[in-house]
Amino acid sequence: MKITYFGTTTLLFDDGKDQVLFDCHLTRPSLARYLFGRAGTDRALADRVQKDYSIDRLRAVFISHTHHDHVMDAPYAALRTGARIFGSSSALNAARGGGVPEGALVLFRGGETFRIGGFSVRIIPSLHSKPTVFNNDLGETIDRPLVQPARLRVYKEGGSFDFLVEAEGKRYVIRPSFSQIPGQYKGCRADVLFLGTAGLGKAGKEEERTFYKETLDRIRPSLVIPLHWDNFFLPLTRPARLLPWPMDRTDRAFFRLAGACRRRGISCLVQIPGTFIEL
Repeated sequence: MKITYFGTTTLLFDDGKDQVLFDCHLTRPSLARYLFGRAGTDRALADRVQKDYSIDRLRAVFISHTHHDHVMDAPYAALRTGARIFGSSSALNAARGGGVPEGALVLFRGGETFRIGGFSVRIIPSLHSKPTVFNNDLGETIDRPLVQPARLRVYKEGGSFDFLVEAEGKRYVIRPSFSQIPGQYKGCRADVLFLGTAGLGKAGKEEERTFYKETLDRIRPSLVIPLHWDNFFLPLTRPARLLPWPMDRTDRAFFRLAGACRRRGISCLVQIPGTFIEL
């Protein structure tokens, strides 16, 4: 399995026959644009990414939640490739605003399992990380088609979901947010855990302990790869940087996660945006 990481939580799975994308954020508008302006998909950039990374067999785009850094470029990706968008009612409204036809939209509420070629994708209801000044809209929904360019704050959270992916005899859990639901992963095992860490560096010891209990200890992966650690207000054409200090202490988050994995005998690696791994 070839897995390409585009920063934040955007992951492209490619088994050599079909491609499946989890979240879609390539444009990455600046913080100033987020606070004061409007933004839309940078189509030239999206086209270049599609060409450079041979995204020519994309069948599906699964959306974990509908903040702009997860869903913003999904409508254009679907239109360019013919892929279907799978997501909450908020995700489908983001897609409708981008002109994606109804036949390419698939609603989920959590608990469903979808087959796409050799992939099985189970939708797991989840929780977003704690609200901050940048995302204090948890539980709010996008109730009408979202047309770009738009203020980035209109991308409401819309409910959060994780994904259990099964393909080629391996299991992968994609968990975009630093959060936990007690017992959520009871009985669930996976080989690889893509784990959102934004917030871990500022968490208290008890919150950190509970987080590991509900993720590392229940899923028992052999490999953990952190997600949502890079500064998504910087473009993909610039070197990756850690999230700015007001959002998290990512250096501390990496140190904590590496130690937790070492104590459990779990491999841990950081994948740089724009790179792929083969598992």
